[in-house]
Amino acid sequence: MKFCLLTTLLCAFSVGSKGQTIGVKPIEIDLWQNGLPNSNGIESQGYDDSKQNFKPGIKVFLPKQKTAKPMRAVVICPGGGYSHLAMDHEGYQWADFFLNEDVATIVLKYRMPHNNYLVPQSDAYEAIRIVKEHAAEWNINPDCVGIMGFSAGGHLASTVATHAKPEVLPAFQILFYPVISSDPAIRHNGSIVNLLGENASQELLDLYSNDLQVTEKTPRAFLVLSDDDLTVPALNSARYYSALKAHKVPATMHIYPSGGHGWGINASFKYHTQMLEELRAWLHSF
Repeated sequence: MKFCLLTTLLCAFSVGSKGQTIGVKPIEIDLWQNGLPNSNGIESQGYDDSKQNFKPGIKVFLPKQKTAKPMRAVVICPGGGYSHLAMDHEGYQWADFFLNEDVATIVLKYRMPHNNYLVPQSDAYEAIRIVKEHAAEWNINPDCVGIMGFSAGGHLASTVATHAKPEVLPAFQILFYPVISSDPAIRHNGSIVNLLGENASQELLDLYSNDLQVTEKTPRAFLVLSDDDLTVPALNSARYYSALKAHKVPATMHIYPSGGHGWGINASFKYHTQMLEELRAWLHSF
């Protein structure tokens, strides 16, 4: 994997504090304009966000002016237990933060599995492929496209990081309170059942217990979570971190004392400012 460097110059639009509103209009792209590669069985009913029948697509947030060098990019997978999507505080609202760090922001709206566990990851792979395809046009370094996910979206992001073919393997992964393990002792049962079904074989459960799928080729990781998360126990992230270190993959993990689950970029999270500073520092560390 090629080494990625963040540009050290500020973007021309970044003239104020790091938290300012950029207000760029995203590029909207449907993922499968030439037909779906697989089905969750409900697309034919007509896409309807209110029914969690999501039309797969991406919104691409780019700086108003080109950066001095091709940027990194991050594909964001919102959470929602593989049953719905938290598109705002775990998706669109991250654009300002990343654009101020010279990172193009691509928010993925992916289909729910509905008994086809390949569906969400297909959408994620296609999002990465499209970003790489448009890299020159969008001033993105195609070797520096990462993935980010929250909760079940963190499971999707870590699935991509541990299962992807080389051409769509992300350069880095950012995981917020991720679902990782299928172990009944620590798993988020709703996410695992929604993805794999009630009667999944042990082989399939192990295949999507992503702590068991880490290799030396798995991309570097940044993990953040709360110690008092009763929805997705902290041991999910701890096991993943341990597996990454066992395979000598660079990894950083921050466990905050409180906050529970699902805080995303909400300013109400007690450690919000600290979390953003630590993520910023990590982005500039490689």
